[in-house]
Amino acid sequence: MALDGILLHKIVQKIKPEFPARINKIYQVSNSEILFQLKTQTTRKNLIVSCHTIYNRLNLTERSYPTPEEPSSFVMLLRKHLESATIQSIEQGGLDRYVRLECHMRNEIGDKVIRYLYIELMGKYANLIFVDSNGKIMDALKRIPPFENNRRTIQPGAIFKETEVQPDKIDPFHATTYNPALTLTKQFHGFSPFLSKEVEYRLHNNESFTSIMKEIENSNTLYISNLNNEAVFHCIPLTHIQSPSKSYPLLEGLDIVYFHKEEQDRIKDLAGDIYRFVNHELKHQKQKLPKLQASYEESLDCDKWREYGDLLYANQHVTTKGETSLQLPSFEDGSLITIPLDPKLDIKSNAKKCFQKYNKAKKGQVYILEQIEICQNEINYFDGIQQQLDLSNFDDAKEIQQELVELGYLKKKVSKIRKAKKKETLPKISKITLPNGIQISFGKNNLQNEALTFKLANKNDMWFHTKDFHGSHVVVHSQELDEDTIRSAAQLAAYYSKGRDSSSVPVNYAQIKTLKKIPGAKPGMVSLSTYKTIYIDPDESLIDSLLK
Repeated sequence: MALDGILLHKIVQKIKPEFPARINKIYQVSNSEILFQLKTQTTRKNLIVSCHTIYNRLNLTERSYPTPEEPSSFVMLLRKHLESATIQSIEQGGLDRYVRLECHMRNEIGDKVIRYLYIELMGKYANLIFVDSNGKIMDALKRIPPFENNRRTIQPGAIFKETEVQPDKIDPFHATTYNPALTLTKQFHGFSPFLSKEVEYRLHNNESFTSIMKEIENSNTLYISNLNNEAVFHCIPLTHIQSPSKSYPLLEGLDIVYFHKEEQDRIKDLAGDIYRFVNHELKHQKQKLPKLQASYEESLDCDKWREYGDLLYANQHVTTKGETSLQLPSFEDGSLITIPLDPKLDIKSNAKKCFQKYNKAKKGQVYILEQIEICQNEINYFDGIQQQLDLSNFDDAKEIQQELVELGYLKKKVSKIRKAKKKETLPKISKITLPNGIQISFGKNNLQNEALTFKLANKNDMWFHTKDFHGSHVVVHSQELDEDTIRSAAQLAAYYSKGRDSSSVPVNYAQIKTLKKIPGAKPGMVSLSTYKTIYIDPDESLIDSLLK
């Protein structure tokens, strides 16, 4: 769901008091996100600008975002001109979906100059445009050449034109009435079709237009509801969808709506090679397995080649040169057996060739069985990696990439930026504390699972893991477990597994000291001898409550 002009108006009102603010650092978080690290009048905050087609937004946040090592040319330009500059003010273009940041700075010779950042949040046309004091475009996140749009070129050197105001619309905050014959989107600035539905629903339920607009004007809250499994939101309760809503402070609510939505895109932008490699390798192994199984079935029929060889040696007086087959009576019941021949060889050489095929197939059975086992293990491994990626945040995905590098699946990328050598550190493990004071830790990838189970956990701690699915290692740091603790740990194990969408998921649990690491196995693989099993229905709302 995209922002409309009225919601953007509320966001600008909320963040305007933080300016002026000094720009400390600028990063491109993903292909569509630019992050400005600011020193405001009171604290340090992040200004995130997203020009994503769907998730475009502007927000002042305290959340941390991953930052890539190599900046784009656009970010390098912004750093050159804007780092250490001051964002003096922020202004919205009426109630349109764009804002202008006025940046004060000094040029190369020390003179004060002004630069402008235009943030346009218009769906697929969302853009961040850097403009000098003469209105000339210095560069943009998304360049638009003349052959794509001859009415509005966004290229370095072109003259920037602000979005034209629609003269036939009026400001809804200053309107006292409305025309029932026209839709609100055609009458007023800033209205999206979604907000229009909500206001029209309220008007039909005897609320006045001025009271609704006053409620919008006074709101500092974001109301989030669910519509067809999609989050919908605005700064007033969404009564027309008749679904319960959750309310948050405006800027915090925007973080909740967008941060995790865009995180998967962010992971794909910065670690896309992991997804591509895992999907390719999983497809390759799944195609390879039936071929190996067919080869094994064929090798089981190797005894016929020994019989062919015995029959040919017993009939060496027969001339076979030039023949492609020969029929000889079986030793067992005298029935005729057709033996394929190489026409270039005599009968003795053909017999020798049959025994060679027999020996090769006999020895091949062991080799093919080994290859089938390896292939099945690879399928299980990459299936688990794929599931971990679906549940991972950016840091988890980077650890998965590190694991694939260490196992030799991916080549290590050499950074162009020289960094001081860091000491090896353990992966970051997620932790929660239950109301009874018991702490539970859980890993979300193989490296975290390995570190948690074999390096961080006490031998007397309790270990939980789904029985039939890839998933998280969950460790309860206590020997005395009540039913609520067991069920909470089992919920975490089931939710962070491939069985999260199943019901009655079996979860095994045992003491850490009963686990054994499998020699030569992938990270996180264990064997257990003594354990108990609980069946659990994964409950996302319960997981949310545990993680808060």
